[in-house]
Amino acid sequence: MYRSALSGVTSKSRRPLRCPFFSPFRAETPIISSVSPSPGLESRLPIPSNRFSSFRDPPSRASFAPSICFPDWSPGLRRRVVSRTRGLCGGSGDRETLEYDVVIVGAGPAGLSAAIRLKQMCLKRNADLSVCVLEKGPEVGAHIISGNVFEPRALDELIPQWRHEGAPIEVPVSSDKFWLLTENHSLQLPSPFDNKGNYVISLSQLVRWMATKAEEVGVEIYPGFAASEILYDENDRVIGVATNDMGVAKDGSKRETFQRRVTLLAEGCRGSLSEKMIRAHKLREKVQGQHQTYALGIKEIAIGLVIALNYRNPYLNPYDEFQKFKHHPAIKPLLMGGTVLEYGARTLNEGGFQSIPYSVFPGGAIIGCSAGFLDVPKIKGTHTAMKSGMLAGEAAFRTLVEGATMETYWDNLKKSWIWEDLKRARNYRPAFKYGLIPGLTFSALERYVFRGRLPLTLKHGKPDHEATDIASLHAPIQYLKPDGQISFDVPTSLYRSNTNHEHDQPAHLHLRDSTVPELVNLPLYAGPESRYCPARVYEYTPDENHGLKLHINAQNCLHCKACDIKDPKQNIEWTVPEGGGGPGYTIIQKKV
Repeated sequence: MYRSALSGVTSKSRRPLRCPFFSPFRAETPIISSVSPSPGLESRLPIPSNRFSSFRDPPSRASFAPSICFPDWSPGLRRRVVSRTRGLCGGSGDRETLEYDVVIVGAGPAGLSAAIRLKQMCLKRNADLSVCVLEKGPEVGAHIISGNVFEPRALDELIPQWRHEGAPIEVPVSSDKFWLLTENHSLQLPSPFDNKGNYVISLSQLVRWMATKAEEVGVEIYPGFAASEILYDENDRVIGVATNDMGVAKDGSKRETFQRRVTLLAEGCRGSLSEKMIRAHKLREKVQGQHQTYALGIKEIAIGLVIALNYRNPYLNPYDEFQKFKHHPAIKPLLMGGTVLEYGARTLNEGGFQSIPYSVFPGGAIIGCSAGFLDVPKIKGTHTAMKSGMLAGEAAFRTLVEGATMETYWDNLKKSWIWEDLKRARNYRPAFKYGLIPGLTFSALERYVFRGRLPLTLKHGKPDHEATDIASLHAPIQYLKPDGQISFDVPTSLYRSNTNHEHDQPAHLHLRDSTVPELVNLPLYAGPESRYCPARVYEYTPDENHGLKLHINAQNCLHCKACDIKDPKQNIEWTVPEGGGGPGYTIIQKKV
């Protein structure tokens, strides 16, 4: 099952827009939505400055992997040095330590909102708390792929004067269109969206601007630092994070040279540390207890396709489905004559209200898309991520200054408009497990009749990896060869993502059992790794015994996390690579 998304200016101009808007419905038949900006308005997004790659001169990474530690949580005590800590896996060791009152992993909209709100409260109350934001990418915004129909509700609360402070938010939405696609035709349906007052933006550019606002209030931001481990004290309380070793070769030896410039990534959807915390503390079981479900979004700035990862046919190739989609008669005229500027992919949380974990653990909290606050019918998560970050920032301030606990974050979250909106939208996603027509019918009733107040909550189907059928139940899908004009092969698209990893570093994609690909996935599922990955990281190549063996091209990785989610036997573990590796998105307006 998949759904598709297109953002375009009015059909008269025949030029693609900058950012996508995703349909809330999913079906075997594509359903697409287009969003048009107000006529005559052109985006004037700023070119990113190099200063965002080094807000503060970080300590040398040549000699140690620093651990960023929280001080003692008791009010009034700050910067307690922790020289020996225990990691999530139980190991211990001496580490150099940088001390902060609050450490935030990820410089996305949630992380930066938390940092800004916390420092705003410090300024208002004349409190002195140190705040550090760690960003895996080489610069803020480099791992943010979302072209975005932005709802400014949370930003209005965080920075009310943003309209007068140079925010890259300038193109208001003027209209929506909602289409149901057949093989060669399209049917326009009543639009379920209300984007009045929203804007077409580049989220990559917005977080760059937010980083300057954070710096202005005293937040310290360290791009190029990938948090790889949770640190505990002797009472199993989280006291910080450790970053991964820089300059370590594949054989574990230190290298003589070190890369200072790297590419960006925040925790976001399927965050590696967040997922470990959810499992270790059974946070999902403490509330509704339903598993998370995901989709994979593939983008070329103006056009995007979102494919639910609970699809059954192992021969389905999300990347090739995206190329096929662009050749649909309703879509192709909008793209002809255009130039692809960037390419990228990222998974989305789609579990909604039922899949939100208890978002507090001893010593901290999970915020934004790491917790799964995406509003599924809207396919909007930026405003909810920002609001959750603000609530967490407020809770952290009260914990450190007023003697409260981080549970106030969870309490306030349930009282916020995030909770209200997600609860109202909780049944859209699971309704489509019954099929296209029942799903559309139920969604229409839910929106126009019950208005989200139906006194029942539908459950999700199987986890995405369990939904995959064995290959013998399906016929292989034949996709057309890319034409090089509006459809392209993977290497061409990958080049446009600006992806880069240091080749001589420990692998960040781990096989839990190295025999599963050849003994299970290939014979039973026809090697789905080679198709669900949108960057051709996984390839089956001939071996010396005239068979096929899985080869992992880790340097191609877009950090989309699809492999961590969709592998039928959950045999692939995605971990953070060396800081700064990965895609290099900007999604800026360029003249071509």
